[in-house]
Amino acid sequence: MGNYRVAVYAISKNEAAFARRWAESMAEADRLYVLDTGSEDDTVALLEEAGVTVWQERISPWRFDSARNAVLSRLPEDCEICVCTDLDEVFTPGWRDAVERAWEQGSTRLRYRYVWNYLPGGQEGTVFWIDKIHARHGYCWQNAVHEILVRTDSAPERYRTVTGMTLQHHADPTKSRGSYLPLLELSVAEDPENDRNMHYLGREYLFYQRYEDCIRTLLRHLALPRATWDAERSASMRYIARAYEALGNRGEAIRWLLRAAAEAPLLREAYVELAFLYFREENWAGVLFACQSALRIRERPAIYINEPMAWGALPYDLASLAWYHLGNPAEALAAAETALRLSPADTRIAQNLQFFQHLMPNEERSG
Repeated sequence: MGNYRVAVYAISKNEAAFARRWAESMAEADRLYVLDTGSEDDTVALLEEAGVTVWQERISPWRFDSARNAVLSRLPEDCEICVCTDLDEVFTPGWRDAVERAWEQGSTRLRYRYVWNYLPGGQEGTVFWIDKIHARHGYCWQNAVHEILVRTDSAPERYRTVTGMTLQHHADPTKSRGSYLPLLELSVAEDPENDRNMHYLGREYLFYQRYEDCIRTLLRHLALPRATWDAERSASMRYIARAYEALGNRGEAIRWLLRAAAEAPLLREAYVELAFLYFREENWAGVLFACQSALRIRERPAIYINEPMAWGALPYDLASLAWYHLGNPAEALAAAETALRLSPADTRIAQNLQFFQHLMPNEERSG
């Protein structure tokens, strides 16, 4: 089909709802390969009908890295570009040409744009860059969950960035993530110095409302010598703050949010969380300070840490309420207008806007 032999590979289990869509999206590749790890629905049949080569194997004990390595090891030796995806992901059309334009002789890995989720109105939510397109040899998957691609030799990686394509994630909200916590605990036990796994484990404890475990684990993350990425450190501090607030310790929650903002001063998230905390306490001066601090940050980074709530209507919405309670309806109106422009389907913001408009003198309303 092109200048290079391109293979897409994935793992599956009970993905019948996504199988046809995935195969159609990936069809620009030369070959499609899937390792099915125990589907009890029509996943295998649907994939085979679409021309996908499917192998079946139960991975025991279950680990995501073992499953991905099992399918990677089965790929033909002459594949030059290997593309790892999941069945709930789709590429934008024309992705194959974009990959081939980016790949050069000696390339080993590609970075490309990834939409991890979508907002209720259909807008893109969390967007960042990932790098799961790689050369056939010299790579394996590592970590029981939240697995990463690592080199198996000492050869240098040669990255290229792909423009003009996006991988879109359309997750199944009914799918259980019940295996994640024990697998993360296993990953940390296997490598207690791995800062990434420690961060993920602390976050998982937060999801499970195990707040003391969350705090303890994320403090361990922050103390690790390799925990140097400011964005991830800031996120750990924000999660610690959430845990403290859930435990009723408002003072510690505020302290950790302020630390999170200082740790990564070019990220909005800590300021927006602080504004929301102050909002719940009706500390309007605090809300305004935190919102204005967030809105001074104009550039949204393309990292997985960023959260859509910080880059949409919320900081303007909270600022409008703060301005109103602080006695400045004109500023409240201006902030609400921006909030509604960013979230046009939000009826509450629209009602607030109308309320602020009626507070304005007639000449200002008409002007």
